[in-house]
Amino acid sequence: MVAVLTREVVPLGRELPITDNHMHLDPKKGEGMEAVRKFLREGGRTIFVVSKLTWDLGLSGVSVENFSRLYRATIELAKLAEEQGVRAFPVLGVHPAEYHRMIESAGIERAKEVAEGALELAARLISEGEAVAIGEVGRPHYPVAEEIVGACEELMLHAFELARELGCAVQLHTERIDEEGLAKIAQLASKAGLRRERVVKHFCPPLIEKSEELGVMPSLIASRKNVLAALEQGDRFLMESDYIDDASRPGAVLSPRSVPRLTMRLLSEGRLTEEQVWRIHADNVERTYGVLL
Repeated sequence: MVAVLTREVVPLGRELPITDNHMHLDPKKGEGMEAVRKFLREGGRTIFVVSKLTWDLGLSGVSVENFSRLYRATIELAKLAEEQGVRAFPVLGVHPAEYHRMIESAGIERAKEVAEGALELAARLISEGEAVAIGEVGRPHYPVAEEIVGACEELMLHAFELARELGCAVQLHTERIDEEGLAKIAQLASKAGLRRERVVKHFCPPLIEKSEELGVMPSLIASRKNVLAALEQGDRFLMESDYIDDASRPGAVLSPRSVPRLTMRLLSEGRLTEEQVWRIHADNVERTYGVLL
């Protein structure tokens, strides 16, 4: 099983355990801890802090050392976020856009060697309790050559194999996906021997019934349209802002306020029950990641 972070669990009492499943933090290019405070002021309680790309730290070249520095920075940001009063879980990986650039810069063989080494480093940090999941990994969301798609899928399979050994979750970044695409991902997880419930499709459309049938966990961008469409099918999903924390793209993808604000609004309107809030933001999170809120 994945090592659960050993930081103290803060009792929530009657507070709602609102969780943003996918948020980036970048104090150099964006708001950093101010984004966390915005989340907290709206009623947010837990965030999954996903590593950005090595070039966001101003690093150049293709090396495992660059990823080591990126991962350490992500872990430190999660610790700083906890000092603000939230639970914060680091998620460490090799973003497919970065892997694409690595291949173009250093060639497939060298890029594969470094990317696999970076994922193995992420796995070691997870096993030591420094982080809880691998991510983002997957395929670029923009058109690329079939050679790149194939390389990315091989790396995804390696991530699934590492996650199987750890018993941890994997957050996936892909192109816009449909039911057939979800099925292919589920099959790849099974090929690696990874339990499908550990596969989190980040930025997933509201394919709740199909995701449940396949066993994967959808994570939805917290737009009103998305979440209402999802609720028509059930409450087996996660919510995320995919906040990028880049001053050049303010509010992208959504504001750090979005997940708690939408949750509380739908609750006040009677579109969500308190039981559903607990299921989406706590039960689904705990089962997927093996953490305790």
